[in-house]
Amino acid sequence: MTVPGISRSLENAARARAADLLAAMTLPEKVAQMTQVEKNSLTPDDVAKYGLGSVLSGGGGNPEPNTPGAWFEMVGGFQQAALQSRLKIPLLYGSDAVHGHNNMVGATIFPHNIGLGATRDPELVRRVGRATALETSAVGVRWDFAPAVSIPQDIRWGRSFEGYSQDTALVSELATAFVEGLQGDLGDPTAVLACVKHYVADGATTWGTSQRVDRAALEIDQTLANANMDERFLKLVAEGAWQLDQGSSDIDEETLRRVHLPPYGAAIGAGALSVMASYSSWDGLKLHAHRYLLTDVLKGELGFQGFVVTDWEGVDQIAPDFYESVVKAIGAGIDMVMVPFRYEHFMDTLLKAVEQGDVPRARIDDAVSRILYVKARLGLFESGAAPDLAEVGSAKHRAVAREAVRKSLVLLKNDGALPFAKDQPLLVAGSAADDIGYQCGGWTVSWMGGPGPITPGTTLLEGMRAAAPQADIRYQADGVFDVRAEVGLIVLAEEPYAEGMGDKEDLQLRPDQIALLERVRAQCDRLVLVLFSGRPLILTRQVPMCDAVVAAWLPGSEGQGVAEVLFGDYAFSGTLPFAWPASMAQIPLSRLKGQEPLFPLGYGLTTEARSG
Repeated sequence: MTVPGISRSLENAARARAADLLAAMTLPEKVAQMTQVEKNSLTPDDVAKYGLGSVLSGGGGNPEPNTPGAWFEMVGGFQQAALQSRLKIPLLYGSDAVHGHNNMVGATIFPHNIGLGATRDPELVRRVGRATALETSAVGVRWDFAPAVSIPQDIRWGRSFEGYSQDTALVSELATAFVEGLQGDLGDPTAVLACVKHYVADGATTWGTSQRVDRAALEIDQTLANANMDERFLKLVAEGAWQLDQGSSDIDEETLRRVHLPPYGAAIGAGALSVMASYSSWDGLKLHAHRYLLTDVLKGELGFQGFVVTDWEGVDQIAPDFYESVVKAIGAGIDMVMVPFRYEHFMDTLLKAVEQGDVPRARIDDAVSRILYVKARLGLFESGAAPDLAEVGSAKHRAVAREAVRKSLVLLKNDGALPFAKDQPLLVAGSAADDIGYQCGGWTVSWMGGPGPITPGTTLLEGMRAAAPQADIRYQADGVFDVRAEVGLIVLAEEPYAEGMGDKEDLQLRPDQIALLERVRAQCDRLVLVLFSGRPLILTRQVPMCDAVVAAWLPGSEGQGVAEVLFGDYAFSGTLPFAWPASMAQIPLSRLKGQEPLFPLGYGLTTEARSG
């Protein structure tokens, strides 16, 4: 299923098609191909009018109703419009399918990358990528803004769960597997273009360097306002939101090349043909305007043949003047610009920059050639077999997800409390035990995710009752029981978050979580803690209170996978993809030198699966 083995004839055909189209295009048509617009900011008629190159669904950019059928109709409507343009160049529709086609209700939601990192299983990650491709391509989405190959150095970062690990070699191995699974055979109708992100060193930013939010004025930009974050925004800012994300990576070039660059080379070697630039800065310059890293290193040294796309409104952050920002971004090597709201303004600005000689026509031709080449490689100009909507949320994909959940669980402590017997009374506490939204975390149906039954799946509590139908399982979210039991299970979780909204200064448990833990501890002889989180949390004082502790990360829609391991149907096998700090004083990772973490990188206890 590897991508790089494309035949010379197919390669030549793709380049010839790109060259023929380029020769026939006007300058406005070329600029339109370099433009990507969020679906809520335009109509299919706009796509046909301008011959736009790409449309995307951002986090929560869903049709109404949010069903596979409605997705298919929405994406198809935009694609048919593209084919009504003068040159009939097909559209490349993109979405943030970062753990399954997570915007769509009913899709299989896989563990976030941090959980996949705990599996250390590239063959499994390859199958996750293929299942994701089948569910996204089924509704016409052929471009996935994944995988993130970030290597988080400060787990206070709200995107830590998007990183597979702090281990560069492991990230490279798993990213390669995901690219291969997602893209499959590129010309096949089920192939989905990978987008490796965020180039480069987005996981190395320094606390306090993010400038996304004006903390003095507490102004909320259009993106955050659209996400209805007004009240919660203020609370999260007080906890540290937008302190790390989109900040400055204050590292030397040797560290950038040794730690953060290798996964890009590995992914390109696996056939990746799109890369997303990072919001962050390096060496005093925004990555979106960094010619040395985008052109000299990525396209030159690494030999990248695909195209570079911006992040959401990424060009706007380069300079106060939008014209200057566009000139610098395109000159640095940006090929496609994600302009979710004011795309006509962008196109007019770029046209003006070319006409005034501030952006060379050769740079435009290079960018458009790359975009057309990738579209040809992806087979968008040919009509293939109709995708199958039955792939969405299918039993076989949910089975892959359950396997990924099982293998992602890391047993941090076990004083004989696990596995559970299937005929013993159990007290279960914590609202997260029966909540799909908490299991899935951010980037699920909406940008920030949210609690509750936001998508079909199985909660941990439902999975436990299915795995042990004879067990007397008593559940109280608040941990107040009228009986005492030998064994209790408490499930604690982080509130769902995404991007800089999840930047958090203090990773200790909340007082109400500690109180719940103490309440349940007093009502059972042995206590098991399961933690749903997008990063290690500070548990040093709580671990001694528990007889077993399980890091379950953000497992997604298939909570049954957690239950199957708790009851011994499968053994614990996951290992930590990040060192687990003993205190906030050990964060970021650089502070761990010469100190012992609570649990080291690669740590994980095992159990034996029960036979029969």
